[in-house]
Amino acid sequence: MPTAAAIIIGDEILSGKFDDENGPWLIHRCRALGIDLQRISIISDDVETISDEVRRSSSSFDYVFTTGGIGPTHDDLTLAGIAQAFEVDLYEHPELSGMIRARMGAAANSDALRMAMVPEGSELWYTEPKRFPVLVCKNVLVFPGVPKYLQAKFNDIAERLGGEPKSMRRLITEQNESEIAATLRQAAEQWPEVSIGSYPRFETTPHTVIITVDGRSEPLIEACTNWLAGNLKTKQT
Repeated sequence: MPTAAAIIIGDEILSGKFDDENGPWLIHRCRALGIDLQRISIISDDVETISDEVRRSSSSFDYVFTTGGIGPTHDDLTLAGIAQAFEVDLYEHPELSGMIRARMGAAANSDALRMAMVPEGSELWYTEPKRFPVLVCKNVLVFPGVPKYLQAKFNDIAERLGGEPKSMRRLITEQNESEIAATLRQAAEQWPEVSIGSYPRFETTPHTVIITVDGRSEPLIEACTNWLAGNLKTKQT
Protein backbone atom coordinates (compact mmCIF):
# COMPACT_ATOMS: atom_id res chain seq x y z
CA MET A 1 0.00 0.00 0.00
CA PRO A 2 1.23 3.56 -0.67
CA THR A 3 2.91 5.39 2.18
CA ALA A 4 2.91 9.13 2.76
CA ALA A 5 4.30 11.96 4.85
CA ALA A 6 2.66 15.34 5.42
CA ILE A 7 4.73 18.47 5.95
CA ILE A 8 2.81 21.35 7.53
CA ILE A 9 4.75 24.53 6.80
CA GLY A 10 4.14 27.72 8.72
CA ASP A 11 5.52 29.82 11.57
CA GLU A 12 1.92 30.71 12.39
CA ILE A 13 1.29 27.11 13.48
CA LEU A 14 4.47 26.78 15.53
CA SER A 15 3.93 30.15 17.22
CA GLY A 16 0.37 29.29 18.24
CA LYS A 17 -1.26 32.04 16.16
CA PHE A 18 -3.39 29.43 14.41
CA ASP A 19 -4.20 25.79 15.15
CA ASP A 20 -3.23 23.20 12.58
CA GLU A 21 -6.34 21.88 10.82
CA ASN A 22 -4.62 20.27 7.86
CA GLY A 23 -2.76 17.50 9.68
CA PRO A 24 -5.87 16.02 11.35
CA TRP A 25 -7.85 16.28 8.10
CA LEU A 26 -5.12 14.51 6.12
CA ILE A 27 -4.97 11.73 8.71
CA HIS A 28 -8.63 10.86 8.18
CA ARG A 29 -8.61 11.43 4.42
CA CYS A 30 -5.56 9.24 3.87
CA ARG A 31 -7.08 6.46 5.95
CA ALA A 32 -10.26 6.57 3.85
CA LEU A 33 -8.17 6.33 0.68
CA GLY A 34 -6.02 3.45 1.93
CA ILE A 35 -2.85 5.54 2.14
CA ASP A 36 -0.58 4.78 5.11
CA LEU A 37 0.24 8.23 6.46
CA GLN A 38 3.35 7.46 8.50
CA ARG A 39 4.74 10.87 9.34
CA ILE A 40 3.48 14.41 10.01
CA SER A 41 5.93 17.23 10.63
CA ILE A 42 5.26 20.88 11.40
CA ILE A 43 8.13 23.11 10.34
CA SER A 44 8.98 26.78 10.02
CA ASP A 45 9.00 29.04 6.97
CA ASP A 46 12.69 28.56 6.29
CA VAL A 47 14.22 27.37 3.02
CA GLU A 48 16.86 25.16 4.64
CA THR A 49 14.35 23.56 7.00
CA ILE A 50 11.88 22.92 4.18
CA SER A 51 14.61 21.55 1.93
CA ASP A 52 15.89 19.12 4.58
CA GLU A 53 12.42 17.85 5.47
CA VAL A 54 11.32 17.43 1.84
CA ARG A 55 14.54 15.60 0.90
CA ARG A 56 14.24 13.22 3.85
CA SER A 57 10.54 12.52 3.36
CA SER A 58 10.75 12.16 -0.42
CA SER A 59 13.34 9.41 -0.10
CA SER A 60 11.35 7.54 2.57
CA PHE A 61 7.72 7.60 1.41
CA ASP A 62 5.71 7.13 -1.77
CA TYR A 63 4.00 10.52 -1.46
CA VAL A 64 4.85 13.73 0.33
CA PHE A 65 2.09 16.30 0.90
CA THR A 66 3.19 19.84 1.71
CA THR A 67 0.75 22.45 2.94
CA GLY A 68 1.37 26.18 3.18
CA GLY A 69 3.93 28.65 1.97
CA ILE A 70 2.97 28.95 -1.71
CA GLY A 71 1.49 32.47 -1.85
CA PRO A 72 2.94 35.76 -3.10
CA THR A 73 4.46 37.13 0.11
CA HIS A 74 8.02 37.15 1.47
CA ASP A 75 7.40 34.23 3.83
CA ASP A 76 6.09 31.89 1.12
CA LEU A 77 9.21 29.75 0.69
CA THR A 78 7.91 26.23 0.07
CA LEU A 79 8.70 26.09 -3.64
CA ALA A 80 12.20 27.43 -3.09
CA GLY A 81 12.73 24.79 -0.41
CA ILE A 82 11.52 22.00 -2.69
CA ALA A 83 13.76 23.22 -5.52
CA GLN A 84 16.73 23.20 -3.17
CA ALA A 85 15.85 19.72 -1.93
CA PHE A 86 16.04 18.34 -5.46
CA GLU A 87 18.93 20.60 -6.55
CA VAL A 88 17.01 22.28 -9.36
CA ASP A 89 16.24 25.91 -10.19
CA LEU A 90 12.96 27.75 -10.03
CA TYR A 91 11.49 28.93 -13.32
CA GLU A 92 8.32 30.70 -14.39
CA HIS A 93 5.89 28.02 -15.52
CA PRO A 94 4.14 29.39 -18.63
CA GLU A 95 0.83 27.65 -17.97
CA LEU A 96 0.66 28.86 -14.40
CA SER A 97 1.66 32.41 -15.23
CA GLY A 98 -0.94 32.44 -18.02
CA MET A 99 -3.64 31.26 -15.61
CA ILE A 100 -2.67 33.90 -13.06
CA ARG A 101 -2.74 36.65 -15.66
CA ALA A 102 -6.08 35.45 -17.03
CA ARG A 103 -7.64 35.33 -13.57
CA MET A 104 -6.15 38.49 -12.07
CA GLY A 105 -5.87 40.72 -15.10
CA ALA A 106 -4.12 44.00 -14.33
CA ALA A 107 -3.64 42.91 -10.71
CA ALA A 108 -1.18 40.20 -11.84
CA ASN A 109 1.92 42.06 -10.70
CA SER A 110 5.38 40.62 -10.09
CA ASP A 111 4.41 39.46 -6.59
CA ALA A 112 1.38 37.57 -7.90
CA LEU A 113 3.55 35.94 -10.56
CA ARG A 114 5.87 34.60 -7.85
CA MET A 115 3.26 31.86 -7.51
CA ALA A 116 4.20 30.69 -11.02
CA MET A 117 7.86 30.23 -10.06
CA VAL A 118 8.16 26.46 -9.60
CA PRO A 119 10.95 23.87 -9.42
CA GLU A 120 12.22 22.63 -12.76
CA GLY A 121 10.70 19.29 -13.69
CA SER A 122 7.38 20.01 -11.96
CA GLU A 123 4.12 18.87 -13.53
CA LEU A 124 0.53 19.99 -13.15
CA TRP A 125 -2.27 17.63 -12.19
CA TYR A 126 -5.62 18.78 -13.52
CA THR A 127 -9.06 17.45 -12.70
CA GLU A 128 -11.48 20.23 -11.84
CA PRO A 129 -11.23 22.79 -14.68
CA LYS A 130 -12.46 25.67 -12.51
CA ARG A 131 -9.59 25.34 -10.05
CA PHE A 132 -5.86 25.74 -10.30
CA PRO A 133 -4.03 22.42 -10.79
CA VAL A 134 -1.99 20.69 -8.11
CA LEU A 135 1.73 21.18 -8.55
CA VAL A 136 3.73 17.96 -8.33
CA CYS A 137 7.51 17.80 -8.15
CA LYS A 138 8.77 14.19 -8.27
CA ASN A 139 6.68 12.57 -5.49
CA VAL A 140 5.94 15.83 -3.66
CA LEU A 141 2.40 17.20 -3.99
CA VAL A 142 2.15 20.88 -3.12
CA PHE A 143 -1.02 22.16 -1.46
CA PRO A 144 -2.10 25.52 -0.06
CA GLY A 145 -2.21 26.06 3.67
CA VAL A 146 -5.77 27.40 3.87
CA PRO A 147 -7.79 24.34 4.97
CA LYS A 148 -10.72 25.03 2.62
CA TYR A 149 -8.45 25.12 -0.42
CA LEU A 150 -6.25 22.22 0.68
CA GLN A 151 -9.30 20.00 1.04
CA ALA A 152 -10.76 21.00 -2.33
CA LYS A 153 -7.51 20.49 -4.21
CA PHE A 154 -6.67 17.24 -2.43
CA ASN A 155 -10.09 15.82 -3.23
CA ASP A 156 -9.65 16.85 -6.86
CA ILE A 157 -6.71 14.48 -7.29
CA ALA A 158 -7.50 11.89 -4.60
CA GLU A 159 -8.49 9.22 -7.13
CA ARG A 160 -4.89 9.13 -8.35
CA LEU A 161 -3.55 8.25 -4.92
CA GLY A 162 -5.72 5.59 -3.34
CA GLY A 163 -4.69 2.24 -1.97
CA GLU A 164 -6.84 -0.28 -0.14
CA PRO A 165 -8.75 1.24 2.80
CA LYS A 166 -8.47 -0.28 6.26
CA SER A 167 -11.25 -1.55 8.49
CA MET A 168 -11.32 -1.43 12.27
CA ARG A 169 -13.08 -3.07 15.20
CA ARG A 170 -13.13 -1.75 18.77
CA LEU A 171 -13.39 -3.60 22.05
CA ILE A 172 -13.67 -2.08 25.53
CA THR A 173 -12.50 -3.69 28.73
CA GLU A 174 -12.34 -2.62 32.36
CA GLN A 175 -9.21 -4.74 32.86
CA ASN A 176 -6.00 -2.72 33.09
CA GLU A 177 -3.26 -2.93 30.50
CA SER A 178 -0.94 -5.09 32.60
CA GLU A 179 -3.69 -7.70 32.84
CA ILE A 180 -4.31 -7.83 29.11
CA ALA A 181 -0.78 -7.29 27.74
CA ALA A 182 0.07 -11.00 27.40
CA THR A 183 -3.19 -11.73 25.57
CA LEU A 184 -2.69 -8.83 23.19
CA ARG A 185 0.86 -9.99 22.50
CA GLN A 186 -0.39 -13.48 21.73
CA ALA A 187 -2.99 -12.09 19.31
CA ALA A 188 -0.37 -9.94 17.60
CA GLU A 189 1.82 -13.01 17.07
CA GLN A 190 -1.10 -15.08 15.77
CA TRP A 191 -2.37 -12.38 13.36
CA PRO A 192 0.73 -10.44 12.22
CA GLU A 193 -1.21 -8.86 9.31
CA VAL A 194 -3.49 -7.12 11.81
CA SER A 195 -2.56 -4.09 13.91
CA ILE A 196 -3.71 -4.23 17.54
CA GLY A 197 -3.78 -1.08 19.66
CA SER A 198 -4.38 -0.54 23.39
CA TYR A 199 -5.51 2.88 24.67
CA PRO A 200 -6.36 3.54 28.34
CA ARG A 201 -9.16 5.98 29.14
CA PHE A 202 -9.59 7.61 32.53
CA GLU A 203 -12.68 9.74 31.94
CA THR A 204 -15.00 7.22 33.59
CA THR A 205 -14.99 5.10 36.73
CA PRO A 206 -14.04 2.33 36.53
CA HIS A 207 -11.31 3.18 34.02
CA THR A 208 -11.45 1.44 30.67
CA VAL A 209 -9.07 0.37 27.92
CA ILE A 210 -10.08 0.66 24.26
CA ILE A 211 -8.61 -2.10 22.08
CA THR A 212 -8.54 -1.57 18.32
CA VAL A 213 -8.11 -4.26 15.69
CA ASP A 214 -7.05 -2.69 12.40
CA GLY A 215 -6.26 -4.12 8.97
CA ARG A 216 -7.16 -4.65 5.34
CA SER A 217 -8.46 -8.22 5.56
CA GLU A 218 -12.00 -8.48 6.94
CA PRO A 219 -11.72 -12.23 7.71
CA LEU A 220 -8.50 -11.72 9.68
CA ILE A 221 -9.90 -8.72 11.53
CA GLU A 222 -13.02 -10.67 12.40
CA ALA A 223 -11.07 -13.72 13.56
CA CYS A 224 -8.73 -11.69 15.72
CA THR A 225 -11.56 -9.63 17.22
CA ASN A 226 -13.58 -12.72 18.08
CA TRP A 227 -10.55 -14.37 19.68
CA LEU A 228 -9.84 -11.31 21.80
CA ALA A 229 -13.49 -11.06 22.81
CA GLY A 230 -13.35 -14.67 23.94
CA ASN A 231 -10.13 -14.28 25.91
CA LEU A 232 -10.70 -10.90 27.56
CA LYS A 233 -13.53 -9.36 29.53
CA THR A 234 -14.68 -7.04 26.79
CA LYS A 235 -17.63 -5.62 24.98
CA GLN A 236 -17.53 -4.83 21.26
CA THR A 237 -18.45 -1.34 19.98
